[in-house]
Amino acid sequence: MIKESLRRIHDYLWEIPKQGGMRVPGRVYGTREFLDGIEEDAFQQVANVAWMPGILRYSIAMPDIHSGYGFPIGGVAAFSKEEGIISPGAVGFDINCGLRLLTTGIKYKEFRPKLRDFVDKMFKKIPIGLGSKSSLRVGNFEKVLVDGVSYLREQGYVEKKDVERIEEHGSMAGADPSKVSDTAKKRGISQLGSIGSGNHFVEALLVDEIYNPEISEFFDIRNDEIVFMIHTGSRGLGHQIATDYIKTMLRNYESYGFKLPDKQLVGAPYNRPEAQNYLKAMACAINFAFSNRQIATFFLRELLEKEFSLKPEEVKLVYDHAHNIVKHEKHKIEGDEKEILVYRKGATRAFTKERPELFGDLKVYGQPCLIPGSMGTPTYVMIPEEKAMTETFGTINHGAGRRMSRKRATQEIGRTVFSEMEKLGKIVRSTSRRSMMEESPRAYKDIDVVVDIVEKAGLAKRVVRLRPLGVIIG
Repeated sequence: MIKESLRRIHDYLWEIPKQGGMRVPGRVYGTREFLDGIEEDAFQQVANVAWMPGILRYSIAMPDIHSGYGFPIGGVAAFSKEEGIISPGAVGFDINCGLRLLTTGIKYKEFRPKLRDFVDKMFKKIPIGLGSKSSLRVGNFEKVLVDGVSYLREQGYVEKKDVERIEEHGSMAGADPSKVSDTAKKRGISQLGSIGSGNHFVEALLVDEIYNPEISEFFDIRNDEIVFMIHTGSRGLGHQIATDYIKTMLRNYESYGFKLPDKQLVGAPYNRPEAQNYLKAMACAINFAFSNRQIATFFLRELLEKEFSLKPEEVKLVYDHAHNIVKHEKHKIEGDEKEILVYRKGATRAFTKERPELFGDLKVYGQPCLIPGSMGTPTYVMIPEEKAMTETFGTINHGAGRRMSRKRATQEIGRTVFSEMEKLGKIVRSTSRRSMMEESPRAYKDIDVVVDIVEKAGLAKRVVRLRPLGVIIG
């Protein structure tokens, strides 16, 4: 049992010693008691990632860890370009699934009487659910894939300061639509501005506790005001890209000359054509996902203007970041700065203010990190600490993390979850009762405990806590 081999580094960090074909140790953040509640399969996946060629330092897992496709959710790993591999499964099927937070300045007392009606109107306005499609078409679809939010700005869907507050500025370089199959394009072209199924959502929240007033005010997050969070990704386009390239790499697996304990981690050496083609296709999915959240924001701004007379520029973007991605980044490796590959799967980039990727007012405090719990539990906004840069390649968790699989949740959580949310004062609208059971707060870890681990491990500090009021969920 991998879990039994854990060795304490400190109270909030544990190591999986090298064993079998592991090239590096594994490291997992959490208290011993907390980690005892996590399934063995997730620890095995951390160990499996450590087998991958070119891996640097450690295979890392955040406290929201749970088992995923090959690579654990909540997993982080960095690789040298010379020896590393490009693995579509390590990124995942929902490429650039991510979050964005928007402030409104609307006071709770003004919003509360309209909450139920507003959630109903969001549910009608923003396409959501399995197979959901948008009626909006934005000129040249391939320009969306190549230029992302930069192209949408030309089309009038982006406010002036939005781009400064999006990871990669909403436009990942290197995208090439010729590396994306026609099937993937057909799946994506009608889904721009849609939310999808599963744990994807649009949520209204109340700012109910401020831990750092100076930073909170800087980002226009004020006590007793309403904010909105959007969680969606690259939809069918990203899923098809992952499917296509996993199949390609599995066909070529024997030619790569290395063995992995799980073929779901299959990847091609960095310089192989299929690896480079995947990176170009992945960049298209990343740009689509940033654009998807941007169009959903456009729909939300339209609704807020109609219902609360807010001008679009008054609905301000705090930040938008990805949590399923692989990127070229520069980090110090054995004292020297090198360009490496960093995978974050169900994990959030957490860069401090010194990083050159941040510009404008993000140079003051660094990059905000959005850490949601579930539809019935708080969300936290955090600011990274230096330890994130030195220990985790600038990464923290992406949420609370599941404690039950979706299958188990549907078996153990009854159909009363909707009424339970109503009793808690949370207004929920969903296209699927099954999704409601899968995304019940009982299916997730305690977000307060998870955030406490991240803070006490020195990776990030709390800025504000947000309490959910109403949500539309796929």
